[in-house]
This record gives sequence, C-alpha cells and structure tokens, in this order.
Amino acid sequence: MKIMSKSLVAASLLLAGSQFAFVVPAAAQAVKGIAVANPTAIVALSNAFKVAETQRPVTYKAQIDQANARKAQIEAQLRPMAAKLQTDAQAPNAASNQAALQQQYAQIQQIEQSGQNEINQILQPVALSRAYVIEQIGDKLEQATKQAMAKQKIEILLDSQSVINAGETYNLNQAILNEVNAILPSAQLVPPAGWLPRQQREAQAQQQGAAPAPAAAAPATPSTKPKGR
Repeated sequence: MKIMSKSLVAASLLLAGSQFAFVVPAAAQAVKGIAVANPTAIVALSNAFKVAETQRPVTYKAQIDQANARKAQIEAQLRPMAAKLQTDAQAPNAASNQAALQQQYAQIQQIEQSGQNEINQILQPVALSRAYVIEQIGDKLEQATKQAMAKQKIEILLDSQSVINAGETYNLNQAILNEVNAILPSAQLVPPAGWLPRQQREAQAQQQGAAPAPAAAAPATPSTKPKGR
C-alpha cells in the first residue's frame, strides 16, 4: 500500500508554491509509533528542489526574459485604455453610455486574458521543468518515508495537514527530509522531449484505454445459391 500519493504531492506543491517551513526539535522522537509529516513541505525543502530553483532562472533565462518583455508590452497597451475607461466612466453622460463602457471593459479583459495565455505559453518550458523536478523527488518520497519510519520505529504516519493538533515530538519531517536528500541529492532540471507530468500521462492513458475498439469485420455469409447440377 502506498504511503503517499505522488501525483497529489506534485499537484499540491504546484498550486501551493514553494515557501514552506517547519520546526523540528533537535531530538524529535514520535510517541508510541505514531508520527505526522507534511510531504509537500518535505519536497519543497529538499536539496534537489532548492538547487533546481536556483538553476532554473539561468537555464530558462531566454523564456523568462521574453515573458517579462511581453508582459511589459501588454501593460503598456492596457494602461491608456484603462485610463480612458476611468475617464469615460466619470463623465457626466456616463449613465447613458453604459454599452460603450461595457465594450471598453470587455476589450480590456480580452487583451488581458489573451496576453496571459501568451505569457503562459512562453513559460511552459519553465513550468514543465518545475513539474519534472517535483516528480523526481516525489518518486523517491515513498522510499524515504519508509526508511525514516523504520529507523524511528514508526508504525502509523499521518499527514500533518489533516491533523488538528500534534506536538513536535510527533513530527517526522526532518527524518524523511534527511532520507530524501541522501537518496536524491540533485534532480535533472530539463525534462526529456515530449515529457508530460504524471497526471497528464495518466489522463491520456485513460482516454486511450476508453477509446472504442475498431469494429470487427463481419463474418462472411455462406452462399445459399443452389449448386448447379
């Protein structure tokens, strides 16, 4: 039975960001074989993740610079449009020009959304790199957790985020983190060509598995024409 969901760890880390902290006493020791841990924080505080975070802005500098430049262009385009909308909305005849104001607002929103989509596309290699690093660490997290539990004689491990309150003597974060750092000191930064995060790969596999099989050829119908005499 898996101790933690790797895809859940990766997804939660991508959504929650990379700023985590936890406090572990010098001699943390769980009580009666029960402990708690925060897998998301462990991944974010691992050496492999932190090193990759410092390397990525250098490796993907071209994409980051391009995205920043495009963002500045979009902001420059929207700035006078937003100012005009504000001026028109404060005009004495604004009440009678609601349709025109709504049109201006919709145009601004459209440009903002289109620009954000464009920037996201430019930064897609950066996002894939981060997801790739997280998945590599997540793949080692279960092994690290089992090793830490065995060394600390832990029989039950709970996710600290699902526990209302637990003293620091139950915290197994540092022990698991030490194991992760030993198993995976560093991670590969650039994913292979065509790589997709596990959740997307699994979704594609499910879609392919649900695809209807091609129709089988109809069996040949035996001829009923009487044989000539």
